[in-house]
Amino acid sequence: MIDSHAHLDFPQFDRDRPQVMERAWRAGLVAVVNPGADLASSRRACDLAAREERVWAAVGIHPHDATQWAEAGEEIRRLAQAPRVVAIGETGLDYYRMLSPADVQREAFIGHIALARELGLPLILHCRDAYPDLMEILRREKAGEVGGVLHCFSGDEEAARRALDMGFHLGFAGPVTFASAHGLRRVLRVVPLDRILVETDCPYLAPEPWRGKRNEPAFVARVAEAVALAKGVPTDLVASVTTENARRLFRLP
Repeated sequence: MIDSHAHLDFPQFDRDRPQVMERAWRAGLVAVVNPGADLASSRRACDLAAREERVWAAVGIHPHDATQWAEAGEEIRRLAQAPRVVAIGETGLDYYRMLSPADVQREAFIGHIALARELGLPLILHCRDAYPDLMEILRREKAGEVGGVLHCFSGDEEAARRALDMGFHLGFAGPVTFASAHGLRRVLRVVPLDRILVETDCPYLAPEPWRGKRNEPAFVARVAEAVALAKGVPTDLVASVTTENARRLFRLP
């Protein structure tokens, strides 16, 4: 399996990062994609990927920190050209917490799309309570030309179809294992298996039975099991197809 979205550089892993990664490899993971969330974590993601042959980096500014983009954009562009950077992100829109003004989020998001198109890299997208605006910006800025993934997808079936129509993948994380996640499981039934990625978004959103605890890449197996159950296919098939999906999207060896 490939954990297509993890934050192994975050301080929650500072005391035992090597052990966390060793558990991931023992659990059958062959790669982890580690996106940045701001300038500092984008730098850390690049450093980690340079040290660990099965970790790959993405660089970007999360919408919570979109106010950084004006000053950090050029440094993100420089980092994005490192050999082990496979995507731009995470970027997008978050109208739930509104930690950055909506207009600033949109401006930063458009800047990330332009950078992805310039460098020919896919996008790793964050979206919460902002799907109409996100989809319109993706369409208007021709983001489908580079593609990417709506990570930890939380939209409805209509948002899923619009994303798929533009050529994007959908990433599913720990919430798909929650008993209350009926909507997510309905979405999964309409998403082709060859457009699904599995992820942890660790250290957040641990799947059952670890909900509320620190998440880690080894737990992505539970996400694959939940996807398989929702789609009525074997877990081994989900593991193999989502691995190939991630390899193809991020151009991993």
